[in-house]
Amino acid sequence: MTSATEQGRLAGPLSMSVANLCHRLQPQVSARTAAGFAEVLRRLGGPLQVAVAGRIKSGKSTLVNALIGRRVAPTDVGECTRLVTRFQYGTVDRVEIVFNDGRKQVLPFSADGMIPAELGIDIDQVSHIEAYLTNAVLQGMTVIDTPGLGSLDAASVSRTEELLGAAKHRKPDDDEEEEEGSDELDDTSRNAVAGAEAVLYVVTQGVRADDQQALAAFTAATASREAGPVNAIAVLNKADTIAPESVEGSGGDVWKAATLLSEKQAATLKPRVADVLPVIGLIAESAESGGFTSPDAEALRQLAEMDDDILETMLISADIFTSWECDVAAGTRLRLLEKLDLFGVRYAVEAIRKEPEITAGSLRRKLLDASGLEAVRQRLSIVFAARADGIKAAAALASVTALAHASGDPAERQRVHDAIEVLLAKPEAHQLRLLEALTLVASGAVDMPEDLSEEVLRVGSNADIGAQLGKPGAPRADLAAHALERAGWWRSFASFGATPAQSRVAHVVHRAYFLIWQQIRD
Repeated sequence: MTSATEQGRLAGPLSMSVANLCHRLQPQVSARTAAGFAEVLRRLGGPLQVAVAGRIKSGKSTLVNALIGRRVAPTDVGECTRLVTRFQYGTVDRVEIVFNDGRKQVLPFSADGMIPAELGIDIDQVSHIEAYLTNAVLQGMTVIDTPGLGSLDAASVSRTEELLGAAKHRKPDDDEEEEEGSDELDDTSRNAVAGAEAVLYVVTQGVRADDQQALAAFTAATASREAGPVNAIAVLNKADTIAPESVEGSGGDVWKAATLLSEKQAATLKPRVADVLPVIGLIAESAESGGFTSPDAEALRQLAEMDDDILETMLISADIFTSWECDVAAGTRLRLLEKLDLFGVRYAVEAIRKEPEITAGSLRRKLLDASGLEAVRQRLSIVFAARADGIKAAAALASVTALAHASGDPAERQRVHDAIEVLLAKPEAHQLRLLEALTLVASGAVDMPEDLSEEVLRVGSNADIGAQLGKPGAPRADLAAHALERAGWWRSFASFGATPAQSRVAHVVHRAYFLIWQQIRD
């Protein structure tokens, strides 16, 4: 059973149930499988692990810095951006290089407080980077910065696939043999417990059909646990670079264009992601991580005092903005572009003109609001944080199952399977069943008519009850009647109209509706 100390670290009762299952099974399985269970237990006791994934040059590291609230992840192409970097909470700021053989080497921060882009060592020998930071946000979430998917060199792909969240164990040399009964994890077992538990997927306006494939590649990199609306959201980064005239219905407004394009991308990536939200990562990073300073605000004040026509001409392009002769030094203007780009400069100037006495701090907060970061954080909280217990427990069960299959022992596999079925049969495990059903439907593993798939995803969402039932704003009596009616329908479908796989999902949806009905009635 889990100790009192372990219970204090677990995300909730579902994680505790899985932890107890691992403890009970450890004496009944092989040494290697038991070692895998120990790794599952370690991950269960840690914060939710969220990987920021996407294509190269999509602005992942910039967004990581904004989320952490500190400019620490290198954003320029370099050795470090070809490695997996895990940002987690620590009582002292430190960075460690973890080598393939398990050795660790402390890495000093660069003069600007960032992880050096160039490590000065053979990165082929490097497994990944561990960054421990005192930032409070990391107490509830470990952020994993990954190399870009889709157009990577083979070594970076390998690192992404093998090292997202996996504990490193020493591998035997080619001329060595592993000892019989060793408790070291082999590659198959290690991959079974690898993988982030949730993903923030970054896209840009150049949406490609194979973004769906890139997201699937991330799934493959995380022990084949399907990413779905339970544990994946996407952001449209660099929203300020969208040409409004290219998006019908935008009315010439950049943010409206970004919002409309996000909705289209959500349809493209559906059902793998819960939502797509627009964000301007560069402005978010500058405003949130301390990059925007009082001298920057003063330079913007000087620009705000310029003639409208001249400033409008300067803001046509970056080249014109930095080369035009004016009282604000060219180097200062270049620095503003690096922090805010033209959209942010224009936005800040307009804010100053509307409120000439605005302080640097208030201007920074306005820029942060304009970046869209707060909406992303709120969505992260709704989709990830509120479901951390269920997400972590479901990921842990997937790892336990994969470890049992990797053992090659049919009796061990059956023993683990039976124990999991007993756990899932308990009423308190309904949330795990629901998460499983959502993943099966979202991934296409269980084929359902489109209208029923949408209903499963809706009723299993983390929205309010009205939205879950597809009747936002309806009176409670109507909601209760609808929940009870749908509960009956899904029970009938499970018994008479469904395939065996559909029936498994339908029974879960029936119970979900019934529990909602009970909640409304109470």
